Amino acid sequence: QVQLVESGGGLVQAGGSLRLSCAASGRTFSTRTMGWFRQAPGKEREFVARISWIGGGTYYADSVKGRFTISRDNAKNTVYLQMNSLKPEDTAVYYCAAGRFGVVLPSEYDYWGQGTQVTVSS
Repeated sequence: QVQLVESGGGLVQAGGSLRLSCAASGRTFSTRTMGWFRQAPGKEREFVARISWIGGGTYYADSVKGRFTISRDNAKNTVYLQMNSLKPEDTAVYYCAAGRFGVVLPSEYDYWGQGTQVTVSS
C-alpha cells in the first residue's frame, strides 16, 4: 500500500500562486509515476500533470502548460505542484495520485490522496 497526503491548498486571488505538496509513504517503490488531478463541482476528475520518479519526465494538460510546474524530491518521497498565474477556472479539489504506468487517465493510477481545496477568486 501507498499513502498519499496532500497539503498547500487555499484561497488565492486571480494571478496569484500556490504550491501543493504530496508526501508519499509505504511501498513507494511499487510506483513509477505521480500525477496531479483536479475535480471541480459537477465536473469529472481531470488530469493536470504527471512526473516520473526515475528520470523526472513530465507531462502537462494544455490548460496548465506554462503556468504549472510539477517536480519531485526523491529523498523526501514528495511531489510538488507549483501553480502560477492562477485563474478562477483553476478552482477545484486537487488530488495527488501514484501508479506504475499512470499518464492522463485516473484509472491508470492505483493510489490517491484525500485532496486539497484550491479556490481562486476573481
